[in-house]
Amino acid sequence: MDILKGKRIVIGITGSIAAYKIPYLIRMFIREGAEVRIIMTPAATELVTPLTLSTLSKNPVTVELFHRETGEWSNHVELGAWADIMLFAPVTANTLGKMAHGIADNYLTTSYLSAKCPVFIAPAMDLDMYLHPSTQENLRILKNYGNRIIEPQTGELASGLSGPGRLEEPENIFSVIRNFFIKKESLKGKKLLITAGPTYEPIDPVRFLGNRSSGRMGFAIAEEAACRGADVCLISGPSDLQTCNPGITRINISTADEMLKSCIKEFPESDIVIMSAAVADYKIEKPEGRKIKKTSGNLKLELVPTPDILATLGKKKEKGQILVGFALETNDGIANARKKLSEKNLDLIVLNSLSDPGAGFGTLTNKVTLIPAKGKISEGELKSKREVASDILDFIEKIR
Repeated sequence: MDILKGKRIVIGITGSIAAYKIPYLIRMFIREGAEVRIIMTPAATELVTPLTLSTLSKNPVTVELFHRETGEWSNHVELGAWADIMLFAPVTANTLGKMAHGIADNYLTTSYLSAKCPVFIAPAMDLDMYLHPSTQENLRILKNYGNRIIEPQTGELASGLSGPGRLEEPENIFSVIRNFFIKKESLKGKKLLITAGPTYEPIDPVRFLGNRSSGRMGFAIAEEAACRGADVCLISGPSDLQTCNPGITRINISTADEMLKSCIKEFPESDIVIMSAAVADYKIEKPEGRKIKKTSGNLKLELVPTPDILATLGKKKEKGQILVGFALETNDGIANARKKLSEKNLDLIVLNSLSDPGAGFGTLTNKVTLIPAKGKISEGELKSKREVASDILDFIEKIR
């Protein structure tokens, strides 16, 4: 298969001694039919020449934002929009810090901040620099932004020390990128319905019943699914998050009743349905039309159950459709999740536990257990929500 034919790849090179490996990587991409453009930091040009890289890539190499001789400037926004992916390799500790904190003082970092495509980062530096807490924190930040980190190898370094920090070999970086494009086609032609965020159930025109869900997990799943070629419909409760991929159609709702209505409309045409929204369990029976005034006495609110959207869809599920639910538990997690899996006719349930530090509402990370209707349970580790989204979709693709 010509997986890389016609793919547009931007490679960003920084001033690490490992830059000498990148010409080999460029040749691999060109040989497979990819179109490659190179950007460099000024320090990188001391290690490998722009002439070599432009010859191999068959495109000019860009180093500077401004060209004093001609009075022209390099359009980093255009390059960010052109690329199918951006690969930064090797990346020094200095550039990692700039990328993590939005410091755009050269063409490479401005291009990174303008990227509208998946970004891969391959760090390379000496042992002590790589292990320093500031470097590890910058890597954590970049992961949480949704970047994909190609972890360095452990081995002999330029300083003579041995340990983590050695740039991953070009052949392996090539495989990572190639596998990404293979996976990118894995849901092509499939329609996914995904719910995210909380619901807000009105008490009066000012107040509501809700929860602490940010919607990050559902949005991450939607973005990952769209990256794999799916046609995604994202039904979201109130959330400040924005979608990036044009393959996502977003429907904004507020209440559980509104989410139910939208889900019923979209469900029949959906191949895979992932219900990650944190829907309120109860609503006010009769919301007040005016703001309730505070008094010295107690206030009693009559609560009634909201519609069970997951159970409703479970009853409507047709052969060939996959229905995935989420369960957030504080105790007896697996037992409660299995019960929900069975009662609501699900193919898979994703279990979150509030007892796991760094997981649940309001975090950039998550830790989940995947419990299928048939097959073995898969217990995950604490990861960024983008990585968890990838794990969930990998699991679904195996069972569909």
